[in-house]
Amino acid sequence: MAAKKILVVDDEAHIRMLYSEELGEDGYEVVTAENGKGLLELIEREKPNVVILDIKMVDYNGLDLLQDIRNKYYDLPVILCSAYDTFKDDMKSIAADHYVVKSFDLAELRQKISEVLA
Repeated sequence: MAAKKILVVDDEAHIRMLYSEELGEDGYEVVTAENGKGLLELIEREKPNVVILDIKMVDYNGLDLLQDIRNKYYDLPVILCSAYDTFKDDMKSIAADHYVVKSFDLAELRQKISEVLA
């Protein structure tokens, strides 16, 4: 059986590297993008099982990207991952399947990934 594919969209290189290493060790195939440029085309090409999406990126708002994803791939699970918990109350964030505050302990993120892939 092919490994489940996770697309990580984050403008911080160390976050992309951390998630790639940790989730790769969990047996997932991890694809990364540093911003939202061409995101829908990337999803079309890579066909990820879940998207982990940063909210505050240089030049991109993850909540707007979430709307774009929902408009075209309404059943693709999206986990918002932000250093800030203030966006939890944003109406746009309810379109996401889960909301995780960034941490170097990926326990919560791993749990949410398992839930959406179950």
